[in-house]
Amino acid sequence: MSHIQAKFETHRAARGQQRIGPPQAAKRPPVPKVLHITKLIALAIRLDHLIAIGKIKGQAQIARAGGITRARVSQILNLTNLAPDIQQAILELPPTLDSVRALQESEVRSIATQPNWSNQRKAWKKLISQHSRTQSER
Repeated sequence: MSHIQAKFETHRAARGQQRIGPPQAAKRPPVPKVLHITKLIALAIRLDHLIAIGKIKGQAQIARAGGITRARVSQILNLTNLAPDIQQAILELPPTLDSVRALQESEVRSIATQPNWSNQRKAWKKLISQHSRTQSER
């Protein structure tokens, strides 16, 4: 006599009926995601380079191709005004599961509007310390 082994699970269906089916696959753990600001700074650097070498005529062409406004293109490209070490720090930010508490684009854009890199660095350190305090309080 031969034996057959099979795994199954039961679950409740409509009107309390019990159903038999294959076992549910285990849920995968959430995957950390690259921060939005990290993607934007990389995009800004790339677009700035393409404009500089003449492959793209200007911001209007980017806006048309991307289906976004010229104002949004300006916001993105203004991120290249950040001090190089701040840009590098943003690019090196680790992926995270907590997108709610992540560094926000508007916070970084406000730093990029400051023309003096030493003032930007001070504002950046303040922003990072605020975020690290918020992270440690959770």
